[in-house]
Amino acid sequence: MVGEKFQKLYEIMRKLREECPWDMEQTHDSIKAATLEETYELIEAIDQKDYQELKAELGDLLLHIVFHSAIGEDNKTFNTEQVIDSICEKLIRRHPHVFGDVEVKDTKEILKNWEEIKLTEGRESVLEGVPKQLPGLARAYRLQEKASKVGFDWEKKEDVWKKVIEEIEEMHEMEAEGNMTKLEEEFGDVFFALTNYARFLGINPENALRLTNEKFTKRFSYVEKKITGLGKKLSESNLTEMDKYWEESKKYD
Repeated sequence: MVGEKFQKLYEIMRKLREECPWDMEQTHDSIKAATLEETYELIEAIDQKDYQELKAELGDLLLHIVFHSAIGEDNKTFNTEQVIDSICEKLIRRHPHVFGDVEVKDTKEILKNWEEIKLTEGRESVLEGVPKQLPGLARAYRLQEKASKVGFDWEKKEDVWKKVIEEIEEMHEMEAEGNMTKLEEEFGDVFFALTNYARFLGINPENALRLTNEKFTKRFSYVEKKITGLGKKLSESNLTEMDKYWEESKKYD
């Protein structure tokens, strides 16, 4: 059944590429921003635990995969079958403990093998494959995670926290000196060290910050509604009043 439904989707896309002027004009570049947007909408549905919306967003993302594949076919650079073959081959190759005779003790060993297999595929560094376009916090997490899988990591959580404190102190030193170039660099080091500590706690910092952003948005919106409900503009309020409603908003988290 899955194969038949995928075939139907493929045929719909082929028809659109042949008969719809807009779909015919699209390129990888022209739809890449929309592909990214769909990915973020998918993540939002996961965060909200809205599984009906998640189902819809997975469909939207699948559409983009089929769309890019159709563009590849029309450009004669690759086709849909090759896209599917590529991921099937990769999954089998990178899971020798499932599809081969390799024995592993735990998940840690599986992840270590995964990175070693990647190096046999032509990569020169375990850090390859982490997109530069990722948000900085997410990229820092992935770089650290990849280095950790091959043994380049701290041994104790306490030492990671000491590094966070050290980086904060260095940041303050640059602030006192008024060296803005070095201050920016040290600020980045603080974020990087905090990201490392989050990883040791089992927290994805990008997810944590996204949740905090949503919490701030919700609370500040509450403040806005309360003040405008009094017939005032936000600019006509003051910090004391806004703080009162901010604290009040926490009851609704």
